[in-house]
Amino acid sequence: MWQYEKKLQYPVNIKTPNAKLAKIIISQLGGPDGELSASLRYLNQRYAMPYGEVKGLLTDIGTEELAHFEMISAILYQLTKDLSIEEIKKSGFDTYFVDHTTGIYPVAASGTPFTAAYFQSKGDIITDLSEDMAAEQKARTTYDNILRLADDPDVRDPIRFLREREIVHYQRFGEALRIAQDKLDSKNFYACNPSFDKNCGMKK
Repeated sequence: MWQYEKKLQYPVNIKTPNAKLAKIIISQLGGPDGELSASLRYLNQRYAMPYGEVKGLLTDIGTEELAHFEMISAILYQLTKDLSIEEIKKSGFDTYFVDHTTGIYPVAASGTPFTAAYFQSKGDIITDLSEDMAAEQKARTTYDNILRLADDPDVRDPIRFLREREIVHYQRFGEALRIAQDKLDSKNFYACNPSFDKNCGMKK
C-alpha cells in the first residue's frame, strides 16, 4: 500500500514549448533504459528477493521510479502544450502527433513503443542486482545524452535532478549486492541461485 503525495518529486516549470526536445526526452518515458522499465523491473524483482533489506530497497527505488515517470510525463506535457500545427511539422513531431496527438504515450526516441522485453526479472538475487546496477548506469548515460542536446535551463534543471538520482540508485544497488554477498557463501555466490540451490549458496 502506498501513500501518494500529489506533487512532483522535483518541480517542472517549462516556459517555452519545444517539440524537438520532447522527441528525445520521451526515451526516458518508454525507451529501453527509461523510467517505466525501471519501475516495473524493481517492483517485480522484489518478490523473489530472499533478504528483507534488499526487498525493501527495490520497493523504495521502484516506487521512486514511478515518481520519475511522472516527472518525465510532466516535462513532455509542458514541452508540447499549445503547439501549432506548423510547429509540429517543423520540429518533426508530426510522426508522433499522427498517432497520439500530444497525449503522453511511452515510446523510445526512435519511435519504438514500450515493450516489457526492455527489462528482466530472473528471481536470482545476484543476477537481478547486477542487471539493476547496469540499468542505472544506462539511464544515467541517457540523461547525459539528453543534457548534451538540451539548452533550455527549465528543462536541464529537472533532467539533472533525475540524472543524480540514477547515480544514487546505482550506489544503493551496489550496497544491496554487498549485503547479498555477505549473506551468501563467497565460494558459490556467482554460481547458484540460493532460492533453489539450497546446498550451494547459503552459509551454514
